[in-house]
Amino acid sequence: MDKLMGQLKRQIIERLNLKDLKPEDIGDDQPLFVEGLGLDSIDALELIVLLQQDYHIKLDKAEDGPKVFHSVRTMADYITKHSPAKKAS
Repeated sequence: MDKLMGQLKRQIIERLNLKDLKPEDIGDDQPLFVEGLGLDSIDALELIVLLQQDYHIKLDKAEDGPKVFHSVRTMADYITKHSPAKKAS
């Protein structure tokens, strides 16, 4: 899980062009939106695309978004539970 969270942090920084941040600047449980990293709705769309392109995962329901994208840890949990490799086994 730690490896996945580190990977997600690097992907978030790259995908959202957060050049002033390093992966270690993002806490595992730090909120990604509003008071945390301060991401917005456009950034949320980029995170959805990241899930689809890099992990082949679609959100089951749009209303799950705030819960899934709350923090790096919640994203990693969702990826772990919904990974296509896991579903195949």
